[in-house]
Amino acid sequence: MHTPLASSHAAGGLSRRALLQMGLAAGLTVSVVPLSGPTPLWAADAGQPKRGGILRVRGYDPVHFDHHLTNNAKTNTTLSFVHSTLLRFQVGPEIPPGTYTVEPHLAESWEEPDDLTYVFHLRRGITWHNKPPLNGRELVADDVKFTFDRFLHAKANVLRDTLESVDRVEVVDRYTVKFILKEPFVWLPHRLANPEGMWIIAPEVVEKFGDLKTPESAIGTGPFLLERYEPNVKTVFKRNPAYFRAGQPYVDGVEWLVLEDESTGLAMYRTGQIDCGPWHWWAVRQADLESLKKTHPHLMYRDFLSIVPSGLTMRTDQPPFNDVRVRRAISQALDRQAIIEAVYLRGEATPAIGRGLAEWSLPVDQLGAGAKYYQYDPKEAKRLLAEAGYPKGFKTQLTTTAGLGRDLVDAAQLVQRFLKDVGIEIDLRLQEYGAYMATTAQGKYEGMIYGPINLATDPDGTLYGRFIPDHPMNRGYVNDPKLTAMLKEQRRTRDLEERRQIIFAIQRYVAEQQYYVYTNSITTTASWQPYVKNYGPNHTFDYGSRVAALWLERGEHRRP
Repeated sequence: MHTPLASSHAAGGLSRRALLQMGLAAGLTVSVVPLSGPTPLWAADAGQPKRGGILRVRGYDPVHFDHHLTNNAKTNTTLSFVHSTLLRFQVGPEIPPGTYTVEPHLAESWEEPDDLTYVFHLRRGITWHNKPPLNGRELVADDVKFTFDRFLHAKANVLRDTLESVDRVEVVDRYTVKFILKEPFVWLPHRLANPEGMWIIAPEVVEKFGDLKTPESAIGTGPFLLERYEPNVKTVFKRNPAYFRAGQPYVDGVEWLVLEDESTGLAMYRTGQIDCGPWHWWAVRQADLESLKKTHPHLMYRDFLSIVPSGLTMRTDQPPFNDVRVRRAISQALDRQAIIEAVYLRGEATPAIGRGLAEWSLPVDQLGAGAKYYQYDPKEAKRLLAEAGYPKGFKTQLTTTAGLGRDLVDAAQLVQRFLKDVGIEIDLRLQEYGAYMATTAQGKYEGMIYGPINLATDPDGTLYGRFIPDHPMNRGYVNDPKLTAMLKEQRRTRDLEERRQIIFAIQRYVAEQQYYVYTNSITTTASWQPYVKNYGPNHTFDYGSRVAALWLERGEHRRP
């Protein structure tokens, strides 16, 4: 149910002037962790692994525990402690955030005999958690086939189309599975390594529970066993002694705490009651960073740009958003740098691929003809609106959610004010996070959405679903034959440099078309206590693998 969001100062909204003043004042003094130069503390030799201890961190309350029936991050991140993927992205302090190198995980190797075939060889001796109905039996190829058969055929799986190129999965022998494609799809290994919806599950668990929505069904091959779930409070995990990665995990357990209140989380981090940053991605909000560094200079800090671009999603199949002049006007009405400085303090204007995915994302000034639509120019925005037949602007609805934090709401309010300056009257509505994910984020909305547009660890994951006609992720209802042809071409291009040039061309083209009005990628400052060793932050849902690789060496930095 939509709830109107009051935008007046008296109702709790910040004026644009106040936001800008706050942001500019803070932006001048926030210090930056260097990304080059002398080796930072977080990259120093962590020493020998040490066993023991409980890691207490900010977590999430899952909507339920079936990753094929939701794409909600709160479910997938929670399941990362319990489950494993066929392949995975490398983890550790030496991996730069925004880098996604695929490596074997449940599979020990794979091969690609032709453009339509991928063969995966499983590690032998991997066992499921020692809980009924599996009781520690060995993982085999039939489990992998069952997982992806369910993934591809579960009607409620909103991620099903991410593997639309897969025709079928076949069992070759007890430890070998073959993926046969309908068409070439060079990103398949990246897709299988991305933990969103890709956890391997066992048929007996689905047979016993009917689905995987209950916490009792969270039985996997991952580094931890789910010991206790307290709704809206925490999930408690304990070490899996039979985990297949030698020696891991090093900690005895994890307390995954629901900390939605920002001040509570920050206070707990300051007093050592949690071991990593209290914000999303175990980071510290930029607004809190300066004061925290002054009082807690011993904490570890690491900056990186987000791979998640924020911006406006519109119904481009309906007036007025089906007119490119209107979309360009909206884009030029927004002062992206002001939004960054006022709300997020640091970040960059972003194209369709988040700036944190540096290998694939073009800086805005390299977007060719489309770069001008990133320039703040309200006069030109008004001219375009008049040319499109809206000399007095128009009224529309804009939906966002407070479930991702107050920064998003503050940014949406600034967007509302910028659009009002060019004559676009916005009915700004705030939606509860669960309802937002179930409706608005699935393309069921009116007018526009403001928020994160996509989390993707490869450019295809960002681009394809958002722009291919009739794709469930195409929440802008885009239908452009030229763009569709480019998206399909990059999927079958094996040569890396040729593929990169196609990806660059796509970003330039969509910058001209403004099907989505991208605003910014924020700077994230991950932080953790100095006794947390061998930890490396990154933007993936696979917290479990990152935690399995770290250890605690509290020594003089003991929790009070």
